[in-house]
Amino acid sequence: MKHSSAKRSVAVLCFLLAAWTSSRAQPLLANKRVLWLGDSITQMGDYVTFVDYFLEKKYPADRFDVISIGLGSETTSCLSEKTHPFPRPCVQERLKRALDLVKPQVVVACYGMNDGIYHPQSAERMKAFEQGIEKLIAAVHAAGAEMVLLTPPPFDVLPVKDKVVPKSASDFGFMAPYAGYDDVLTGYARWEMQLPKNQATVIDLHAPMDAYLAKQRKTDPDFSFAKKDGIHPDIAGHLLMAQIVLRGLGIPFASGNLQAELKTVEADPLFALIKEQREVRSAGWLKYVGYTRGETVKVDSVADVEKQNTELQAEIDALRRG
Repeated sequence: MKHSSAKRSVAVLCFLLAAWTSSRAQPLLANKRVLWLGDSITQMGDYVTFVDYFLEKKYPADRFDVISIGLGSETTSCLSEKTHPFPRPCVQERLKRALDLVKPQVVVACYGMNDGIYHPQSAERMKAFEQGIEKLIAAVHAAGAEMVLLTPPPFDVLPVKDKVVPKSASDFGFMAPYAGYDDVLTGYARWEMQLPKNQATVIDLHAPMDAYLAKQRKTDPDFSFAKKDGIHPDIAGHLLMAQIVLRGLGIPFASGNLQAELKTVEADPLFALIKEQREVRSAGWLKYVGYTRGETVKVDSVADVEKQNTELQAEIDALRRG
């Protein structure tokens, strides 16, 4: 009888220990330097801010060190349409500098929207995207960092139905995109999702966002996250992106009313500080790493930016740990 009771006690202790260990499991981005790359959606950066905010709030004992340097118009395919006002920047041009200067332990990257240059799919363009992602992964691994890939958000044809052109058109570009361009992005996402796990952690933004749009349009046929151009999600779209990313990182995040959640988050003083921190740091590091986008931009130091970052982090820590 005593032996049976002792066994039960050991079992209970093991269960409690496992539960405690699980509750203390750190997310992939905790206590590591994170470099976040992408195009104009990432340069806008609200989804990165939301990810950082929820991580800072949920894990107050951990440190989150995110440097997000998305760049408008950028691709990983290194392609550019004839009608673009300047050659599109390619991440390969600045990737080594970014890795050398930031010295990340994790790299998160979201590409695809610009990579097909708003044309119908072709074997050549598909191959250019695949090779660009493969080069990105190889460079990240060579730098000793982990790779996290985010598939591209959807191209929403509804808001730009008067600007899109059919497959038979003589040319395509961001001002006159192919009407079926979201199918191109679906192909990119499908290919990324099949990458071996030892190459990258891949989080699918595309399918869940497409599904959300379809669901909303059952009651609101005009619903869209990208009402201006079909490309750039609004703030609620960025919140949905962040929720999907967090779930992809293994962090439980219940679905709810996006507008209600957005209102709650934006009213939190902690969010305002994290938003300021992310924007200041993004702008400073983007120029420090340097880029060419019509013109070349490069500054020599981020000392002032990092000083401001340290001051803001102290305020953030006081709020989230207070």
